[in-house]
Amino acid sequence: MAARLSLRLRSQLLRSTTTTLLLSPIKSQPSIPNELSLSTLRFLSTARRHPSRPKTVDIGARARQLQTRRLWTYALTFSCIAGFVVIVLNGFQDQLVFYVTPTDALEKYAANPSKTKFRLGGLVLEGSVVQPASSPEMEFVVSDLITDILVKYQGSLPDLFREGHSVVVEGFVKPFTEEARREVSAKSVSRKARSGECYFSATEVLAKHDEKYMPQEVAAQIEKNKKKIEGAAQEGVKGS
Repeated sequence: MAARLSLRLRSQLLRSTTTTLLLSPIKSQPSIPNELSLSTLRFLSTARRHPSRPKTVDIGARARQLQTRRLWTYALTFSCIAGFVVIVLNGFQDQLVFYVTPTDALEKYAANPSKTKFRLGGLVLEGSVVQPASSPEMEFVVSDLITDILVKYQGSLPDLFREGHSVVVEGFVKPFTEEARREVSAKSVSRKARSGECYFSATEVLAKHDEKYMPQEVAAQIEKNKKKIEGAAQEGVKGS
């Protein structure tokens, strides 16, 4: 009996010792959170109680930025519009046709041979209208009393077209070629125009209901030429 009691006591002591050893590390662990955890909890609690304030916006700087952006937008828009206008004007510059006299047309053509399109105004010389047998084009001479130019036109002339009256023809100044000279009539009226260096190839002959119609600039130039001729004639009479 004594031996059995001693064995029981020994086994109970071993069990209690093992249990103590196993539970001692767990009990030794600190149950209180460290300093980092406490600071984090304090920050979170403070953040909840006192929300962060929004950053202040500089209204003046924002207004200046918007004004600068607006000015740049206006400048770019104006530049685009100006560029578009310049492109359009350059594109239509060659298509603009003004009324000129034969003298002006030949002078402008001599200064710039690439400029050939004109709207010519003047007087149809009497007796100059003819249709050569070798050409389907009508011929007549337009004069501003200083310069005569031969006009060639294929088509029917307007009903109001008359010799000795004003006329407006639109077309191109062209230099005479050998073939063009062969097609020119040998009519003696204005031999100077028929033997010149250039002629006028008309694409349209304009006529108004008023037979005395003439553009103002052409009429003014013809009036000046008329006065020049009269003045030269008077000086010639005085000199003789």
